[in-house]
Amino acid sequence: MREGSLEAPTRHPLDWKNASFYDEVNLFNELDRVFDICHGCRRCFNLCNAFPLLFDVIDESETMELDSVDKKVYWDVVDNCYLCDMCFMSKCPYVPPHEWDLDFPHLMLRAKAVKFKKDDVKKRDKLITSTDKVGKLASIPIVVNVVNAANKNTAVRKVLDSQLGIHQDAVIPAYHTETARKKFSKQSHAQPLVEACGETTGKVAIFTTCYGNYNRPDLVNDLVMVLEHNNVAVTMASQESCCGMPKLELGDLEEVERLKNNNIPQLVKLIDEGWDIIAPVPSCVLMFKQELPLMFPDDKDVAKVRDAMFDPFEYLMLRHKSALLNTDFKDELGTVSYQVACHLRVQNIGLKTKEVLELIPNTAVNAIERCSGHDGTYAMKSEFHDIAMKIAKPVINRVKKAEADVFSSDCPMAADHIASGLDDSSHVKSPISLLKQAYGL
Repeated sequence: MREGSLEAPTRHPLDWKNASFYDEVNLFNELDRVFDICHGCRRCFNLCNAFPLLFDVIDESETMELDSVDKKVYWDVVDNCYLCDMCFMSKCPYVPPHEWDLDFPHLMLRAKAVKFKKDDVKKRDKLITSTDKVGKLASIPIVVNVVNAANKNTAVRKVLDSQLGIHQDAVIPAYHTETARKKFSKQSHAQPLVEACGETTGKVAIFTTCYGNYNRPDLVNDLVMVLEHNNVAVTMASQESCCGMPKLELGDLEEVERLKNNNIPQLVKLIDEGWDIIAPVPSCVLMFKQELPLMFPDDKDVAKVRDAMFDPFEYLMLRHKSALLNTDFKDELGTVSYQVACHLRVQNIGLKTKEVLELIPNTAVNAIERCSGHDGTYAMKSEFHDIAMKIAKPVINRVKKAEADVFSSDCPMAADHIASGLDDSSHVKSPISLLKQAYGL
C-alpha cells in the first residue's frame, strides 16, 4: 500500500439523494473509519478546530484510541468543521485517487445533512443562513436604520449573545436600502466594442451575491467600474437568489436545490446570450464551480454555469494575457498584506489577485495563505467566536508585523473578521477597490 498519493485530488459526486446517505449507522461506520485514519496521521492538526478536538479526546480516552471515545463527541467534531476544504486540497495524503478514499469535508457535510434531516439544528442557524430573507427585511427603509443601530449597540449585542447565540464581539455587517442591484439599475452603463479573448467573451453578468447586494453594494459597484474601465460590457441577471453556500454548510441540501433551481435558469439564459459570469465573493464562485456540480453531476445546465463562472481577478488576468487589461494606472498602492481566502485557494487558479495588483507600479503584495477563521457563519456563533479569533491570530500577527500600507482579502467577511483583531482597521480595503483606486476612478 502506498503511503500517501502524489496525484491531484479528485472528488466523487455527492450521493445526497440516496436514502443510505442519511443512514446514521452507515454514517457512523464511515466516521469511525475516517477518524481512525486521521488519528494515525494528524497532518491536519493546525487547520480548523475539528482536528485538534478529535485528537485531544482520543489522547484523553482510556485506551488512547478511537474505540474508547464517546460517539457523542463525533457531533462536536462535525460542528467544528466549516467546510473550508483546505484539509482535502492541501494536507491530506489519502484523498482520492488514493485507495483509502478520504474526503473529510464532504463526510462532515453528510453528517450535517443527517443532523438537519433530524431537525437537530438551532433556530439561530436556520435564521442566519437565510440570507435572502434577512437581507430583504433588513434593507427596508426605516428598518435598515433600526437594524444597523441595533447591531452597534452594546446592550442589544449582549441580548443577541445570551438569547440568540450571536457573539457580542462578532462583526455583523451593515445593511443598505440601496442594494447593489438597485444601484446598478439606476446607472447608465457604457456599451463598449466587445472583444473576446481566450476563455472570455468580454461581456460579464455579475452575480451580486447576498452579501454583495445587501451588505457591500460598494464592492459590487467597484467591480462594475473596474470592468467597464477595461472595456468589458456589464449586466446583471433579472433576478437572483442566494448561491446556496450558507444552506450547504447547514446541511439543508433540499434548500440548496431550490436555490439552484432559481439561479441556474437565469444564468444559463445569460450564458446562451454570450455573457460570462462573475461573483465578487469567493465562496459563491466556489459554489457554482464545485459544490453544485458535485451535487448535480448529470445536470448539463449546472455544468454550463460552472464553465462560465469566474473569480474577478481570474477573469482580469485572462484578459491581461491577451493584452486587453488596462495597465494605465494612476496611483501606486505601496505594500499590501493580502490574506488569500480558503474558498479562493480551493478553486486552484493560483494567486491571480496578487498577480493583477502587482502590475501596479511600486506595489508589493505579501500573500498570507492561512485561514481567517471567519468561515461563513462560524465566527458569528457564541460558542465558536473565540476559537475563530484563535484561528485568525496567526494572520492578525503577520499583518501587524508587516506594517503594510493596506490590508486586503478577496473575502469581505474574512477581511472584517481579521480587521476586528487589528489595532487600526482604517487601512482595510478589498482588492477590487484597491484596483479601482489604482486606476484613479
